Amino acid sequence: MGEGFIARDIGFENSAGAAKHQAVALLVQSDKSVFYRCQMDAYQDTLYAHTLRQFYRECTISGTIDFIFGDAKALFQNCLILVRQPLPNQQNIVTAQGRKTRQSATALILHNCTITADPSFPATLHAKNPTYLGRPWKEYSRTFVIQSYIDSLVHPDGWLPWLGDFGLKTCFYAEVDNRGPGADKSMRVKWRGVKTIRFDHAKKFTVDQFLWGKDWLPKTGVPYIAGLLPQSETGGLR
Repeated sequence: MGEGFIARDIGFENSAGAAKHQAVALLVQSDKSVFYRCQMDAYQDTLYAHTLRQFYRECTISGTIDFIFGDAKALFQNCLILVRQPLPNQQNIVTAQGRKTRQSATALILHNCTITADPSFPATLHAKNPTYLGRPWKEYSRTFVIQSYIDSLVHPDGWLPWLGDFGLKTCFYAEVDNRGPGADKSMRVKWRGVKTIRFDHAKKFTVDQFLWGKDWLPKTGVPYIAGLLPQSETGGLR
């Protein structure tokens, strides 16, 4: 894809099924790419946000294992993240960010999104097949969940190791001002890489400051929230 690619009202699907393991539905590697009201469906590794600046608005993304992954500067806003039923004895992981160095400016950011179960994934299986917000694909993995709705299917630990203690001290994971039954941070894992950041600090991870969106998004005609929404009464400090 070239710079400035825009997709609207389009579906991307890999129909291989859960038993086929990794099956990417969409790989994105163009700068200033925009996906508006699109749908991406697969199971493992649905969306490969590979590199450069990417903005997803009002999209629906479904999958099971690491189904939003890559090393782009990618921001998802007002998106619906649907966790599908995995194979027996599997767990679900929403993100697997791949930042390789501490100096890299990349991250996966979910802003004002909804993380919930696909209708095909019954609540009776949520404990058997737990769901996690992410795990460190690379050593300096960086993911932020900001002002989003986190449903009860997300395990209280929140985050899952990749292998042993790889990346647990060097990743950067933060949840800011979220809501919903899965947003309680009191039982989250206590890795050095799981941070508590101030609401003001989260402004660095918005459309304007993270993507420099004001320089290129207006001409696309796609709506966006430039900064943060008003802070909730609890400030996400649950």
